[in-house]
Amino acid sequence: MSFDDATALARMVLAGGPAQCRRHLLDRHGSPVAALAAGAGAWRASGLDPAQIAALQDRAISEALARTRDWLQVPGHHLVGWHDADYPAPLRAISSPPLALFIDGDPALLWRPAVAVVGSRTPTSGGRDNAHAFARGLAASGIVVASGMARGVDAEAHEAALACGPGTTFAVVGTGPDLTYPPAHERLRERLAREGAVVSEHPPGTPALRTHFPARNRILAGLTLGTLVVEAAEQSGALITARQAGEAGREVFAIPGSIHNPRARGCHRLIREGAALVEDATEIITALAPLAANLADALRVRLGQAESGAIAGNGETPCRLDPDYQRLWDGLGHDPTGMDQLVSRTGLTAAELSSMLLVMELDGLVTAEHGRYQRKTGFFTSTASTTQAEGQ
Repeated sequence: MSFDDATALARMVLAGGPAQCRRHLLDRHGSPVAALAAGAGAWRASGLDPAQIAALQDRAISEALARTRDWLQVPGHHLVGWHDADYPAPLRAISSPPLALFIDGDPALLWRPAVAVVGSRTPTSGGRDNAHAFARGLAASGIVVASGMARGVDAEAHEAALACGPGTTFAVVGTGPDLTYPPAHERLRERLAREGAVVSEHPPGTPALRTHFPARNRILAGLTLGTLVVEAAEQSGALITARQAGEAGREVFAIPGSIHNPRARGCHRLIREGAALVEDATEIITALAPLAANLADALRVRLGQAESGAIAGNGETPCRLDPDYQRLWDGLGHDPTGMDQLVSRTGLTAAELSSMLLVMELDGLVTAEHGRYQRKTGFFTSTASTTQAEGQ
């Protein structure tokens, strides 16, 4: 997105009010700059109310807009709007998708298969252990762990994923992307931005307000393939996230606990209502495989490969229809290879490689660990066996 489009989109975000009409305005005009240039008549035709129209007519650089423009000029800061092809496909499917996302960190993480891990802000010791074990198991398998950076289960899940290396977790927050809530998590927020991503629908400088957090939960549910509730009381924000996940057609998982533990009652209620009872991270991974395949299809469409497909197996090596993919495959070895080495070997940019590697991971050809990539051994075993069997 150009800086002019980003500035125009920021104006639309700051206009406030219902997002549906502003999404419609973007759909009709294609870009934020074109949407603003269309004028008050077009804004009114798209359903914007008088307060929104007045806000868009004010061409002055407000303090909030100046702060947002300054934030966007910092490397690693991104704004992805409803009109943008990089807007995460799963989020488009929820009932009230945000107009835009402010991202401090890696936007590509929002296209990876992810699970929301949520629960009590004051978990038991067993709840903390479960949050850590499940998050670590998910991250180690290549599933991104998403949560809300709150105290308790959220923080435990982020920390466990980060222990598996970069690119394993992101946080959806109820403040601007530049603020930390709770304040004690400043170091965690900095690490998430550096090694994962911090995501918000609110512009920089937006403080923590009670009404922001239930709305934040819908984004967390919408960006993920499923939600795992570790521990939750019967009146809990985690149950809101689980309900919103179910309404969006995503999987809901819950860990059972003692009948004497009040923080387990929310999980037991979810299980009675149809959530999957899980005892191990592998159960979640298995259940999400079909949804991950759908996400892979959406990503191929995003990368313009819906018709040809990224990869066709031919036995010992995949046959690349796109020369860039062949260069990347040739640059990958059987030993873990870092991004800098792949850039040097292929001549492709890190941004191009990041998207391509994600497609290859989702196709089961590449594994990633601690930010390093290698060919997946299982591919050669399965395809070689198939080829041999077909020749007999």
